[in-house]
Amino acid sequence: MKSVANVGDITLVLRAAEFAAHKHRDQRRKDRAASPYINHPISLAYVLANEAGIEDSVVLSAALLHDTVEDTDTTAAELESTFGSRIAAVVIEVTDDKMLPKRERKQLQVEHAATISANAKLVKLADKICNLRDMTSAPPADWTLDRKREYFEWAKRVIDQLRGVNAILEALFDAEYARKP
Repeated sequence: MKSVANVGDITLVLRAAEFAAHKHRDQRRKDRAASPYINHPISLAYVLANEAGIEDSVVLSAALLHDTVEDTDTTAAELESTFGSRIAAVVIEVTDDKMLPKRERKQLQVEHAATISANAKLVKLADKICNLRDMTSAPPADWTLDRKREYFEWAKRVIDQLRGVNAILEALFDAEYARKP
């Protein structure tokens, strides 16, 4: 039987969910239904907790917050003052620099994946799992089949750089990758 997390851990994760929901409140996914963006970070936390059995409140909170610096007006300093340095550090490790061209950002993800912390690797794995799931069930409305396939191949290159951190998540990724369009 799984252990019950302490109240402080649950409070931290719920505070991260509330913060992310507020920051992403006006954002939508690129699928045909224009799903609320917050569904994506919640999916990451779900995969980590319910499919991989991860109970670490730092990892779960970072998963919920993983796109706040990259895609909202949230700053690293704001995350650190609100959630502490451990969570902020994980989020920063998985954050792309939007000032760089897209092609360079994608290449840097591949190059840096092997060097990020174990906690950041868990978040990155969950992110790519959820993205591949979305790509097969609710892809961006304007993406061609070739673009979807390119995304799958790029995601695999990222994940191949961080293997060895969690066998369950890696198997989940491989199962999603096998569904490549």
